[in-house]
Amino acid sequence: MKYARTIITALAIGALFIGARASHAQNNSAPVSVTEDANNYTISNGIVTAKIVKRSGDLASLVYQDIESLDATSGHAGGYWSHSAVSPNTTNGITINPADNGGERGEVSIKGNSGGALMGAGPGGSTSADIEIRYALERGSSGLYTYSIFTHKPDYPATQIGEARYATKLNDSVFDWMTVDARRNMKMITAYDWNHGTRRNMKEARLMNTGIMKGQVEHKYDYSAVQYDIPAFGWSSSEKHVGFWMVNPTIEYLSGGPTKLELTAHRDATFTDSLTAPAVPTLLNYWRGSHYGGSRVEIAQGEAWTKVIGPFLLYCNSGPTPDAMWKDAFNQATKEAQKWPYSWVEGVDYPSKTERGTVSGQLALNDPLAPGAKMSNILVGLTFPDYPTADGRGVVDWQTDAKHYQFWVRGDAGGHFSIPSVRPGTYTLHAIADGVLGEFAKTEVSVGPGQSLDLGTLNWIPVRYGRQLWDIGIPNRTSGEFLHGDHASQWGLYNQYPKDFPNDVNFIIGKSDPGKDWNLMQVPRAHDDTGAGQGDATIWRVTFELPSTPKGKATLRLAFAGTETRSLGIAINDQPAGSITGLPNTSVIHRDSNRGLWFERDLSFDAKLMKAGTNVLKLTVPAGSVASGVQYDYLRLELDEAAQ
Repeated sequence: MKYARTIITALAIGALFIGARASHAQNNSAPVSVTEDANNYTISNGIVTAKIVKRSGDLASLVYQDIESLDATSGHAGGYWSHSAVSPNTTNGITINPADNGGERGEVSIKGNSGGALMGAGPGGSTSADIEIRYALERGSSGLYTYSIFTHKPDYPATQIGEARYATKLNDSVFDWMTVDARRNMKMITAYDWNHGTRRNMKEARLMNTGIMKGQVEHKYDYSAVQYDIPAFGWSSSEKHVGFWMVNPTIEYLSGGPTKLELTAHRDATFTDSLTAPAVPTLLNYWRGSHYGGSRVEIAQGEAWTKVIGPFLLYCNSGPTPDAMWKDAFNQATKEAQKWPYSWVEGVDYPSKTERGTVSGQLALNDPLAPGAKMSNILVGLTFPDYPTADGRGVVDWQTDAKHYQFWVRGDAGGHFSIPSVRPGTYTLHAIADGVLGEFAKTEVSVGPGQSLDLGTLNWIPVRYGRQLWDIGIPNRTSGEFLHGDHASQWGLYNQYPKDFPNDVNFIIGKSDPGKDWNLMQVPRAHDDTGAGQGDATIWRVTFELPSTPKGKATLRLAFAGTETRSLGIAINDQPAGSITGLPNTSVIHRDSNRGLWFERDLSFDAKLMKAGTNVLKLTVPAGSVASGVQYDYLRLELDEAAQ
């Protein structure tokens, strides 16, 4: 398996941290200084020295322990926001002068003034908004803060923001070890390995012919992760013993809440056939991504809108092993979270700690049709209320919103929660939990400046359409509990399906094991291992027994962790029961994940289609590309015998 080289678990990191050198290895008492020339600012504190380009806001250099961290050869090199501050009217200045605070902190700003014209040609296109980029450094710190402020004035035209992120291209002669999480913590392929690989069914995937992954397929999407779960991720050097980390103190400025999956780290996947392309180590901090269902920022003409993305920390450290440096970066992320919101941010829409509120309460699960039901992994958040897309054809909810801020915490085993540092505003409170299908929502939660709001006990009554006849899986918004779900971040599992299930899935309620007998994905049947071409339709069967012929209305409840086909056919005892159509393409299958945009579709049918004795439900994915299938989170059949 691809990740056989992972050598630790999260619990083991601490033991490996013994002897790690502190990140303040140089002169941690030196004051911060800011100098400038015609083209650049240089900001330094004796530990790190950064050079920022005045024209664009790019980070051209970041030196730590006399080692240059950044690359200068790969396409858009160095560190940069995807939407730069380049404009006909770009201004810059020192927003925090260390000469005024005894050298405790310095900050520089580069601001592009749109005037309504398009700005910042990011990977998802330009936008009509002012873009300000700031970098800040404090005395004794081995990390550089950066943040970006987008401002759309009412007289600017309607616009949107495509893919938006901060990227760093790192020094390939230094960094060889990549850490996303406990499972993807490894020495990586070299640029030579990537450049001499054989392209597979998509430009980002190559079979390695050399090096440490020889015989395996390298795919940058195999390193995607849920952003909420990785406050620190990065690259380190197993030889020079330094690390470079992306540290998010909060996810309030990111999109999609605590389940959002995004690209994080990989080698720069150069798509040319050059044998000498740099293919350098890369880190990405997405705040508006198009992957796994994507997210949206759409702004109307006449609308005044601003958003502050960050500050987050570009953290440098040192230690005896990559694991020790990762542990230190995680500890730093905890410290940053405790300092949030930062007291030193001024001049932008960024409420201070005393201007923010706290919302607390307790969720109580009350399911009359499942009185013993339990919930775990409770996530509670405050988000902007759902709103229509610009074209009026859809709805933006918390999973797809990148325009506004979100505030999420984990509840405890008793359902208690406390959400700190909430910007003043009116929100919808959402809750999701493993073991409960659907979500809890409470609208019109108003939070005032400095307010401590106790919502008391919130009674969560999950939606039911009748008594449960059977279910498959766990309602947890992933397909991770099914076969291969625990290693979904692996290229080409859709090619494995015909080998594991030559006769398709036949799941027998009460006998079959979801972890062995229900696959991670239902996809068209591939004819080879290339991942290219078309596959045949697949029919999955769910066999179940009923003591008598039912009456009333039955409802099949389907929760999807990801979809790439447009439709799913459903039959009961070889009689059509209907179909699920208009499914969105969330790109989860061909991007190697067990989760993406989550949604539920329910199909009701006459219960008389079922009978006493053995019944067979059939789920049909039509023929198509070998990744054009579905990933189920959970299936449940309910019966309302009183319904017409």
